[in-house]
Amino acid sequence: MAAGLTGSPTGDDTGPVGLVGSRPAPPGASRLTTPPPELPGPSLDEPRDEGTTDDEGTPPQSDAPPSRAGRNLRAAIGVGLSLGAVIVVSLLVWRPLFLGVLVAAVLVGVYELTKALEKGGFRAPLVPLLVGGVVTEALAWTRGPTGLVVGFLVTALAVLLWRLADGPAGYLRDASAGVLADLYVPLLAGFAVLLLVPEDGATRVLLFIATVVASDVGGYAAGVLFGKHPMAPSISPKKSWEGMAGSVLACMLVATPIIALALDGPWWGGLLFGAALAVSATLGDLAESLIKRDLGIKDMGDLLPGHGGLMDRLDSLLPSAAVAYLLLAVLAPV
Repeated sequence: MAAGLTGSPTGDDTGPVGLVGSRPAPPGASRLTTPPPELPGPSLDEPRDEGTTDDEGTPPQSDAPPSRAGRNLRAAIGVGLSLGAVIVVSLLVWRPLFLGVLVAAVLVGVYELTKALEKGGFRAPLVPLLVGGVVTEALAWTRGPTGLVVGFLVTALAVLLWRLADGPAGYLRDASAGVLADLYVPLLAGFAVLLLVPEDGATRVLLFIATVVASDVGGYAAGVLFGKHPMAPSISPKKSWEGMAGSVLACMLVATPIIALALDGPWWGGLLFGAALAVSATLGDLAESLIKRDLGIKDMGDLLPGHGGLMDRLDSLLPSAAVAYLLLAVLAPV
């Protein structure tokens, strides 16, 4: 197209010739005024998959190449095993120790979420969310479900009052973002605290986390090996229905023996529990992907190599904690 606008350098005069007044424009001037052609590649509005190319169009240099699913598999496995070790040791040594780990995760998650929201122009009040997150988990541990609800409501009220100091401009936007962050992280994490409270709380928490991990691993393996039919291409292009089937199967295989043998629940309860958590974990992952696409970011943070931010690991755990608590209250009541 550029050759047609400036004339052919080989003498072919079949294309149009740019005019200045009544005389042909010199080739050099035409070249200066012709905009350069757009190079193919992702637009600014479309997040780019990690591990494809850098800004110069050359492949990124890294010690471990990304897997077919687009993540640094070696780093992801190492970080995942480290986090798993911290969780298992804290649960087996002393249950309140796990509570401390969970509160620390809530604080990091709230911080990452509020900073990510700022990139979209939403300024959720950070201080009341951090303080309220600690209070919410403490009330859930000491007062049960009632304490969890009270902590959530008190934190939401503190967010609304704190934001008043910055005036009316953008109040509804920022206050709504703050209440969303309160619901998304401290409230949903509080259900993991409720799972921890009974004498067999360590087993219940391990069941919940192991099932969610099985969903991630089973979905990843099935998606890489067999994935052909996208589940939600506009939100998460790499998620497939085949991967979802792998998640459900893996969750059932993990949950059924634990519920039947460790919690004395019905064997079919494991099938129900596994299928339900596979769905909740996938929906949680899709929900965060939707938020990130709306904000125009790839990850919630960069704390965990191979994973992104801590919120990128909590996305499937948080809603699944609520589902696990509600189902176990019926399948394996205390």
